[in-house]
Amino acid sequence: MSHPQKAPPTGGALAGLALAALGVVYGDIGTSPLYALKECFSGPHGFAPTHDNVLGILSLIFWTLNVVVTFKYLALVMRADNRGEGGILALLALVRGDRVHGGHRALIAAALFGSALLYGDGIITPAISVLGAVEGLSVATPALEPYIVWIAVIIITALFAVQSRGTHGVGRIFGPLTLVWFVCIAALGVRGILIEPAVLAALNPWYAIQFFVREGVGGLIILAAVVLVVTGGEALYADMGHFGKRPIRVAWFTVVLPALMLNYMGQGALLLSRPAAAESPFYSLVPSWALYPMIGVATAAAIVASQALISGSFSLTRQAVQLGYCPRVNIIHTSSSEMGQIYIPQVNTMLMVACIGLVLAFQTSSNLAAMYGVAVTGTMTITTLLFAVVARDLWHWPLWKVGLIVGALLVFDLALFGSNLLKIPDGGWFPLLVATLIYVLMSTWKRGRDRLSQISNENTLPIELFLSDIARRRPPRVPGVAIFLTSVEGGAPPVLLHHLKHNKMLHEKVVLMSVRGEEIPMVDDDERVTCSELSEGFYQVVARYGFME
Repeated sequence: MSHPQKAPPTGGALAGLALAALGVVYGDIGTSPLYALKECFSGPHGFAPTHDNVLGILSLIFWTLNVVVTFKYLALVMRADNRGEGGILALLALVRGDRVHGGHRALIAAALFGSALLYGDGIITPAISVLGAVEGLSVATPALEPYIVWIAVIIITALFAVQSRGTHGVGRIFGPLTLVWFVCIAALGVRGILIEPAVLAALNPWYAIQFFVREGVGGLIILAAVVLVVTGGEALYADMGHFGKRPIRVAWFTVVLPALMLNYMGQGALLLSRPAAAESPFYSLVPSWALYPMIGVATAAAIVASQALISGSFSLTRQAVQLGYCPRVNIIHTSSSEMGQIYIPQVNTMLMVACIGLVLAFQTSSNLAAMYGVAVTGTMTITTLLFAVVARDLWHWPLWKVGLIVGALLVFDLALFGSNLLKIPDGGWFPLLVATLIYVLMSTWKRGRDRLSQISNENTLPIELFLSDIARRRPPRVPGVAIFLTSVEGGAPPVLLHHLKHNKMLHEKVVLMSVRGEEIPMVDDDERVTCSELSEGFYQVVARYGFME
C-alpha cells in the first residue's frame, strides 16, 4: 500500500526546523574545531605546522567535509529512507526487507556491528567534547589545569543525571544555543583569516594532492586526525526522521558548513603567522577578554553535542528491541506530545559509568582522540556498503553507476578507516571492544528469539484443526470474553490448549491477539489493528507497530 509523503516544509516552518536541527543534528560535528586541527599538528601523528603542511591539511579538511557530508550523506545516503526514517538500523530494515541470500546475511551482520559501533561513539563523544571545552581553562588560567578532569567529571555526571527529566525543556534552547556557537566560531574564523588572508588558497584541492605527493604513503597518517572533522556525519542520517531532509540540508549550507570552514581557515591562518599556537589553535584565536565567555559557550555546545549522542543511543536501543536484536528494556517516554523523547535507565547508567571511566583513564581530549575515529569510520564504511545494496536491488541502479559512485566513496571511506587502524594500540581498541560485546549480545539474542519462535510454532496447533475439533466436541461455553496472546498468527497457542484441557470449558467469545513488529518506522493508524471473525465464537486480532513506535 502506498503512503503519501508529507509536503516539504517551507517558510517559517522550514526555518524553525532548520534551527532545531542545529542543536540536535549538528552538535557533534559543530564542536570538532575544539580539537580536530590541534590533533593534525600536535597529536601523536601530527605534522609540523609549516606553510605547505597547513595549506595541504586545510585543503584535506575542506574536501573531506564536502565529499563525506555534502555529497555522500546529504546528496546520496539521505535518499535511502525507510518511510522518512534514517540511520543504520533503518537501512538494515530496508536490506532485510529485500531478498535475503548469503551476501545479504553478511551485510546484515555488518550493519549490526555498525550499529554497535555507534554505542562506542555515544560513550566517547560526551567525554571528548566536554574535556575539549573545559581544557580552555588551562589556557586562561594554568593554575586550574590539575582540576580540569574533575570539572569534566562533574559536568558529565550532571548531564546524565538530568536525562530522566527528558529533553523537552532543554531542547527548546538547543537550537538557539548552537546557533550562538556557530556565530562565535565563524567570527573567530574571520578574525584569524584577516591575520593571514593567503590561507584561503587552501580551498584549491591541488594543495591536498601536493601534500600526499610530498609525504608519500606516510601522509595517509594525517587522515586519522582529519576524520575528526566529520565525526558527526552519521547523525545527519540518523536524525533525518526527526526533522526531514530539507531542514537538515538548509542548516548545513546556510550555517554549519560556512561557520566550520571559516573557523578552520582562521585557525590555519593563525598557524601560518604563529606556528607555536598549534598546541591550542582554537582558544589561541580567542581574544583574552572573551576567553572565559568562549569557554562557557564551548562547554554548553559540548553538552548539546553529547545530548545528541545520548539520545541517539536511546533511540538505537529502542529500534534494536523492536527489530528483535535486543532484550526488552524499560523505555520511559518523557514527553506526552513528542514520541521520540525517551529515556532508558539501563543505557543511561551504562553510558555515564563508561564516560566517567574514559575521562579518568585518558585525562585529555588528545588521548581520547586516539580512539575516536575507529568507530566513526567503521560505521561510515558499513553505511556505504548497505547503500550500495539499496541502490542496486531496491532502486535498480545500473551496475556501472553503483560501481562508479560507491567505488569512489569506498576509496575515501577505506582510506579514513585504514588510517584510523593505527590508533588501535593507543585506544582505538576501546570502541571495537564495546562494539564486539554489543554485537555478540544482539546476534545471540536474535538467534535465541528465532529458535524460541521455531519451538513455539512447533507446539502451536493450526487454528483450522482446533476449530474443527471444537465444532465436533462442543465443550461447555460460559458468558464473557477471553483474550489469549499468541505470537503465531493462525494458530491456537499452547496456553489456550492447556486452558481447555484443565478447565473443560471456553468463554462465549475467544479473542486470539497477536502484536506484530513491522520493519518500517511507523504504522498508519488505519492499519494499526485488524480483526477477523473465524468461527465458533473465535476472533483473530492483529496489532501492528513499527520499530520507531
